[in-house]
Amino acid sequence: MFNFRNIVVIGSILGALAVVSLTGELFEHLDAQEVMVIQSVNGNLTVYDTPGYHPQWFGKVTKYPRRSSYEFQAPIRFNDGAQAKMHGSIQFEIPTDTATLVMLHSKYGSAQTLQSQLVERVIDKSIYMSGPLMSSKESYAEKRNSLITYVEDQITHGTYQTRQHDVKTTDPITGVEKTITAVEIVADDKGMPKRQEDPVLTPFGIKTFNFTISELNYDATVEAQIRGQQQITMDVQTAIATAKKAEQQAITVAKEGEAAAAKAKWEQEVIKAKAVVEAQQALEVAQLDTKKAEQEKAAKILRAEGESEYKRKIISADGALEQKLAVYKEVQAAWAQAFADYKGPALVPSVVMAPRDGSAAGSTGAQALIEMLNAKTARDLSLDMSVPAGAK
Repeated sequence: MFNFRNIVVIGSILGALAVVSLTGELFEHLDAQEVMVIQSVNGNLTVYDTPGYHPQWFGKVTKYPRRSSYEFQAPIRFNDGAQAKMHGSIQFEIPTDTATLVMLHSKYGSAQTLQSQLVERVIDKSIYMSGPLMSSKESYAEKRNSLITYVEDQITHGTYQTRQHDVKTTDPITGVEKTITAVEIVADDKGMPKRQEDPVLTPFGIKTFNFTISELNYDATVEAQIRGQQQITMDVQTAIATAKKAEQQAITVAKEGEAAAAKAKWEQEVIKAKAVVEAQQALEVAQLDTKKAEQEKAAKILRAEGESEYKRKIISADGALEQKLAVYKEVQAAWAQAFADYKGPALVPSVVMAPRDGSAAGSTGAQALIEMLNAKTARDLSLDMSVPAGAK
């Protein structure tokens, strides 16, 4: 049988179990990466944005991540009719102030619904509305960055007000002319884009950032055109590079030719200058030789004139006695030698008869010949062999 004490113990255990089981309905823990909205049993909404435990009191708890990421695969259509699927991601933050968060919670009720029915639709729409602003070719080439800008701007400030007009263009692959419907953004009087609708996320305090396109998957036809266009572009770039290389080679060859010609010209100029210098030096040497010869000639003439004048004056002074005596001496020496070398009959007779009157005996023929030759030599030399009177 149960006594009162047993009943108390059992009641205490059951009460403790009840308290433990109901603790999760009394308090709720909040992480730092989240904000929390608690709807009390009477319907009041309370927002908590500080980490830790907060009273629940059996209310309904809804948590929202402060920052979330949307990985999208959104369709896009370009003004040339090509379609693609854009893959990428974008991050967004929700507000933490009570009034805005209560408004968001009242409209969407959960983080998943908020993302799927609000954030994702705005982003997908902005992506789709950016496609007509360019062609598929432009989206993967020259306007790739513009595509990112268009999407981000329309997410934040609302979709553009646009107008359409037909434009004739040439297909880059087939070369066939075609008409496309081009879309351009309508600008206000300040040059700013007009908006088709007001921004959707901004009134809810939702901020987006880090919009990234990882890839654009075009349909098969466009992919083929892109590959063909890329190949054409590569071929064109290769041809341009080849042409530039050839042009540069031609310039190089021309410059090398000019350099060689200039070098040859200057080498000839050096040779010419050297020849001119050598000729000038030879001319100067010849001129110096001529001057030297002229000086030597003038000196010889002067010396000859001087010697002639000297000899003339000597001869004028003594009648050329010295020369005459030298000639006379040579003549006498020659006859004396001839007489000495004579081997014929005796030139001097062995018997000489003296005259009766006692005068000297007559001269012999040889002696007479010698005397005659001496006289002739003296006469030819105008040599007076007599001793002047009074000479000693």
